[in-house]
Formats: sequence, C-alpha cells, structure tokens
Amino acid sequence: MKKFLVLFAVVVFLSSCSDYQKALKSEDTAVKFAASTKLYDAKKYGKAIRLFEQIAPAYKGKPSAEKMFYMYAQSLYKTKQYYLAGYQFESFVASYPKSEKIEEASFLGAKCFTFLSPVYSLDQTDTNKAIDKLQNYIDSYPEGQNIAEANNLVKNLREKLEKKAFENAKIYNNISDYKASMVAFDNFMINYPGTIYKEQALYYKFNSAYLLAINSIPAKMEERLQNAKLLYGTFIKFKADSEYKAKADEMLARIENDLKQFSK
Repeated sequence: MKKFLVLFAVVVFLSSCSDYQKALKSEDTAVKFAASTKLYDAKKYGKAIRLFEQIAPAYKGKPSAEKMFYMYAQSLYKTKQYYLAGYQFESFVASYPKSEKIEEASFLGAKCFTFLSPVYSLDQTDTNKAIDKLQNYIDSYPEGQNIAEANNLVKNLREKLEKKAFENAKIYNNISDYKASMVAFDNFMINYPGTIYKEQALYYKFNSAYLLAINSIPAKMEERLQNAKLLYGTFIKFKADSEYKAKADEMLARIENDLKQFSK
C-alpha cells in the first residue's frame, strides 16, 4: 500500500510538471490562463508567475484580465518580489477602480514599499514613498479593513525617519562641528516635538555648546559659557534625573569655574 501511494505521488508530480511544461510552450492564452490559475490556487506562485508574464500583454482588456492581474500581483507579493508587486498592485488599482479587490490592492501596493524601506542609516527615499502611499490608503479608506495595520506601519516608518534625523544631528557633535550640531538638534526638536530622543537631544546640544565654549578664543568665551549654562538649565528642567546628569554636572562645574575669570 505504501509503495502504491509513493508511486501515485510520483505519477501526479510528473503529470503536473508535464502539464506545466505544455502550458509554457502552448500558444493558446486560455490554456496558459487555466494552468496559471491552477498553480496559483495550489500556491505554486513561482511557476504561476512565469505563465502570467507570458499572457499579461495579451490579456489587457479581456473579461478575465482583472482576475489574472490580481493573481499576478499577489504571486509577486507572496514570493517577496515587492518592487514588482507594488507596481502591479498600483497598475491594478488604476486599471480596475470598481473592482471588489481595490481596497486590498491599494493597501498591499503601499505595503510593498515598507519592505523596500532600508535600515535607518541608509537613504530613506523608499521610506518616504511608503509613508506617502500608506497615507493615501488611509485617506481613501478611513474605515478600511487594513486601517489599523496601515497606521501602525506609518508609525514605525516615521520612527525610523526620526531615529535617522537624530543620528544625523549627533554626527556633527561627533566630528566636533559644534555650531552645526546645535543647529541640527534645534531643527530636530522642531521637526519632532514629541520625540523619544528629546532628553538625549537636549544633552548633546548642551554638550556641543559646552565644548564650543571651552575651546573658544577669549573674546567669545564668556558669552558662549553663559549660553552653555542656560542650556544646562533647559536640559535639567526637562529631565532632572537624567542618566546624563552626572556628566552634565561635571561640565557645569567647569563652566562656572571658567566664568570666574570674567567676574574679576
């Protein structure tokens, strides 16, 4: 019995392979469509894609085109070909605005770009595209079935942009361009007023002001020391028990000691 089942499975496998090869070589688009649909239903997306690619140009305008292009986009999505899937979903939305699948296609087309979004340290062009496309979905379908996931994806993407902006501002501090660092942290806090990095941003702005002051020429030192002292106050007012307080207190002691020379 066991040998029979194994033999039967082999026969079915060879038969399916033979049907697939026949469909690939066939000149009949109906044969290719039937075979690709069968493969799609069986979740054999890679093989289905090869057939969809063959019949896509000829299927535009046909009654079954809507189903075919939906399955094509889904197959690309299932095989993680997100750039191509995004393009196909967007094309589907534009071509079939009255389709019952349009909301799903709009969402998945936007979601594809979230997979293309790189780590925060790299160029964020695709991240911004993903946010724009998800926002379009949210605006178009405020009560949509995917609205919760869309909002969560936008939140995560914006947090990535926020982290990148913060790390970019830190770079100026790291390379000792303290004036630019202070401006960058100011801009960061303006652009992200509720940021989770505010404590660190205030600390690094103060740190930059401190380092700028103690390394200044005498003619500019007093004013810069006073400015750094004010920034210490802003930092402590925001987070009195900050993990950076000990370091900040050490810098403040140096500031107050250096200011004594200007009070004589």
